[in-house]
Amino acid sequence: MTRRDFGAAAAGSPGDPHEQARAAREQPLLLHSMSVFRELYEAISGCREIATVVEVGVESGQVSSLYADLGATVHCVEPAPDDDLRAVLAEDPRLNLVEGLSPAVLPGLPVADLYVLDGDHNYAVVRDELAWIMANAPDAVVVLHDVLWPCGRRDFYYQPSPLDPEDLHPATADGPTVWHDDLTPAGFVGGGAFTVAEHAGGPRNGVLTAVEDALDEAGDWRFRIVPAVFGFGVLARAGSPGADEIFEALRPYTSSRLLAAMENNRIASYTRILQLQYEAEARTDDTNRLTETVAAQQREIARLRSELDRSRTELAARRREPQEPAEKPGQSVAPPAGEPELGEAVSHLGRALSARLRRTPGRPR
Repeated sequence: MTRRDFGAAAAGSPGDPHEQARAAREQPLLLHSMSVFRELYEAISGCREIATVVEVGVESGQVSSLYADLGATVHCVEPAPDDDLRAVLAEDPRLNLVEGLSPAVLPGLPVADLYVLDGDHNYAVVRDELAWIMANAPDAVVVLHDVLWPCGRRDFYYQPSPLDPEDLHPATADGPTVWHDDLTPAGFVGGGAFTVAEHAGGPRNGVLTAVEDALDEAGDWRFRIVPAVFGFGVLARAGSPGADEIFEALRPYTSSRLLAAMENNRIASYTRILQLQYEAEARTDDTNRLTETVAAQQREIARLRSELDRSRTELAARRREPQEPAEKPGQSVAPPAGEPELGEAVSHLGRALSARLRRTPGRPR
């Protein structure tokens, strides 16, 4: 019997002390994929047979393969698959692409043992999906992603949104942050892919609110949350095959205060990074604008200097020209025509150049 068991920890060794650091830097900055929940899906499939999966919201096909590896035929619902996703799904006969919007496509699919809802993260869509599943697949297990911050109590709308106007809250391109309750362009923004409801909370707003309302209507369904990676929710009807075993197997995760604390720390750290990135980009934009201003003023200074040098040369040349003798003894010779105006122009150019030099950004004073 071994005396040491590090479990899933990348502890390394005295000869390889950097194993955990390598594992950390190989992870994306933002963990969001359902693939990180593999052990939870394994726990579910260990408690009951999962022969058919309906996956709403397909990533790269990696997670779809995970369900297939557990022994299921998978129906992958995606409204707008790109060519790369089509190619990945076409290579695996266990994966079936269903092109369309959920919940409209659900009635045309086989009733599944497991529904994974990770599509449009808003009340209207999730509420309709759950209504159909609860009425037509009462023995299914339902997994929902993003039941905690930021989508739990605030609607997110993929763009362009297919929802009717009455199902939409007023929305904005700004995003939430955990550092204050207001939305900000330095927050969790969609970059054109999605918008978010201007206000959090209240009726018909957010994924978790949709789950709660569905539970209030159904009455005999149970729901638990694993507080990690934006929230992994599990829903099953009391008395359905394997339901009690599933919730018991997940209890160490759903009751973990450690996981909840780590998730709060994770989203705080990530939204701080978003703020720093936004501020760095803003400073870069300011620097670029200042550089353009300096360059334009330097060009103007060069033009004024050139014009001043030309005028001074012209004035000196005129002053060297031979003068006509006076018609009468003692009469002074008048300066060449235009010389006072030229001298005034030279003085004006000199003053303009001095003023421009004083206004040049960054010039010592």
